[in-house]
Amino acid sequence: MTTRAAWAVDPNDSRGRLHEEQNTIARGPRDCFQRDRDRIIHSISFRRLRHKTQVFMAPDGDHFRVRLTHSLEVAQIGRTIARALGLNEDLTEALCLAHDIGHPPFGHAGEAALQTALNGQGGFDHNGHTLRALMLLERPYPRWNGLNLTWETLEGLAKHNGPVADPGWALAEVDAVFPLELRQWSSLEAQVAALADDIAYDNHDIDDGLRAGLLTLEQILSVPMIERLWREVEARFPDVPLGRLFGELIRTQIGQMVGDLIAETKHRIAAGGVASAADVRAIGRPLVGFSAAMCDEERALKRFMYAELYHHPRQIEAAMLAKGVVAGLFAAYHTDPTQLPGEWAERLPEAEPARSRHIADFIAGMTDRYAIARYREVVGPITLPDGF
Repeated sequence: MTTRAAWAVDPNDSRGRLHEEQNTIARGPRDCFQRDRDRIIHSISFRRLRHKTQVFMAPDGDHFRVRLTHSLEVAQIGRTIARALGLNEDLTEALCLAHDIGHPPFGHAGEAALQTALNGQGGFDHNGHTLRALMLLERPYPRWNGLNLTWETLEGLAKHNGPVADPGWALAEVDAVFPLELRQWSSLEAQVAALADDIAYDNHDIDDGLRAGLLTLEQILSVPMIERLWREVEARFPDVPLGRLFGELIRTQIGQMVGDLIAETKHRIAAGGVASAADVRAIGRPLVGFSAAMCDEERALKRFMYAELYHHPRQIEAAMLAKGVVAGLFAAYHTDPTQLPGEWAERLPEAEPARSRHIADFIAGMTDRYAIARYREVVGPITLPDGF
């Protein structure tokens, strides 16, 4: 059994759940954060991540990452870091698994389309929608809406990227019901989840970009960290074909980033005199992070990825098409709400902004392929490029 550090979140000290639960049925010897993790894994929202875009939209290939596989990879990295730091691994894993649940179909392109559609009605933010989905839209229990997750899990999801001084409407609504102390720093577990996300997509998006042919070895070697580590990999495997070294490069780079983060975080914890989970929130600054040198290298990597992959002409073309699908769906349902299915039509509010937000809730829950199918049904034919 792993011994937790004094600054880890203790399930015995949890602030509890919004709705009191009568635990009259034994469902295994699990603490509250283990239950949160399991509720997330069993949720409809989590299963839908299987068909939601990570980088490549509805990819024409079985080996590209989607939101589900990305979330699993983030959880693996997060749990490794949490163990090394003596943190609560179960809470860290729950946060990593749930952090992308609020993404609409087609990733950031779909989010941009919903943001435009809700212009004047409060806009759309995937992180706020994560809390909305988990606290309101999921309905597996007979007496309340949502998964009824613990305060610590909800707080970590709300603030895993840092304090929120000006929350959007979705996050403000759930915070009003179950206050999450949005202006304070979150737990170390939540801070780890945020950086595990960065480490995962910084590296795995390179892997997918190479596989898709949108990146080349020559291109990625323009990034100083990649060039340095590639030479180390080549030196270790001088007799291996280059194509078989890409995986080793990604593993090496992840290892470097994880090792740096663990060492720097231990230093910050010691320097800050942190002796409890309460100290973490009170210290007023992030404690989980990279060293200054790794920060510079990671930022250089991100600049490269935006310039060469995320803003690649083929990606921009796909994003424009995806925005059109989401915008078309919103316009069609808003003009004729009778096209909404079943309970979604029955529960449609009469007044704005609730009416538009309800329609956006329905669209945000769609997978890529479901959105395309519904577009053809309620809007009209659409021609998709190869590989979309």
